[in-house]
Amino acid sequence: MLIVHSTLTSKAQTTIPSEVRDALNLRVGDRINYFIDGARVMLRVKNKRAVDLAGLLHDPHRPAVSVEDIETSIADAIADDVAASR
Repeated sequence: MLIVHSTLTSKAQTTIPSEVRDALNLRVGDRINYFIDGARVMLRVKNKRAVDLAGLLHDPHRPAVSVEDIETSIADAIADDVAASR
């Protein structure tokens, strides 16, 4: 276990030590979520952007679907939901 320190300023700010930034792969603009459990605080970095997920669900064996087909499927699903709620 690595222990690193930082100091809280008079404006309630602190610098995240480089060891922590490196371990969490923090970059400028990343969001950090704080989970507080009594005296324990856990950090979770929210640094995945939509562009980072590009190709994640790609299946080379599945045929490509056009944007028009996707929009039609969404419209059909909404119409089905509306009809079911009546």
